Amino acid sequence: MNVRRFTVGPLEENCWIVDGGERTVVIDPGDEGDRLIEALQTPVEAILLTHTHFDHVGAVAQLARHTGAPVYCPRIEVPVLKDINSYVFPGYGPYEPYDPEETLDGGERLSLAGLEIDVIFTPGHSPGHVSFSLAAHRLLFDGDVLFQGSIGRPDLPGGDYDTLMASIAGLLETLPDETRVLPGHGPETTLGRERAGNPFLHELA
Repeated sequence: MNVRRFTVGPLEENCWIVDGGERTVVIDPGDEGDRLIEALQTPVEAILLTHTHFDHVGAVAQLARHTGAPVYCPRIEVPVLKDINSYVFPGYGPYEPYDPEETLDGGERLSLAGLEIDVIFTPGHSPGHVSFSLAAHRLLFDGDVLFQGSIGRPDLPGGDYDTLMASIAGLLETLPDETRVLPGHGPETTLGRERAGNPFLHELA
């Protein structure tokens, strides 16, 4: 398995391309669709979305059209993806809306690109946010939930601080400390590192 990060768009969002061998999964293609398409090395089996803030979905339609891969979107946030330009900050976009083929509620186990992917419901940054855990590889693609030394913003529409902290607590309780956290912005970290040193998590200690 090969995991590659592409930091894209004006908000420097991390799109992750996960090559499982003969097939690929793309997580959160936020922008720069041409660059992401050029980087593909094997056929794309699925496009997975942690949530539908515009900086995470700006290239979804282009990649889906180019690859023919189905898009998996949190069910609660499907209306946002289908009407994305109504949810864009002034000065950004426009972006192409998309009607996803598959929806996620959390609790699913997906078998894609030769990988077993557990979908974890992690709201708080956005109402339908999910994270993707590859337990066999101790990897967590957590979108905008937990960052190195920080947490996702809970002050955007549909966000909630207490809910976000409960989501983070759930991750810390159920996944091992050595789990690599591959976030939607910034450098990767581990759950153990954040448990020990993230100032926002002191109340969870």
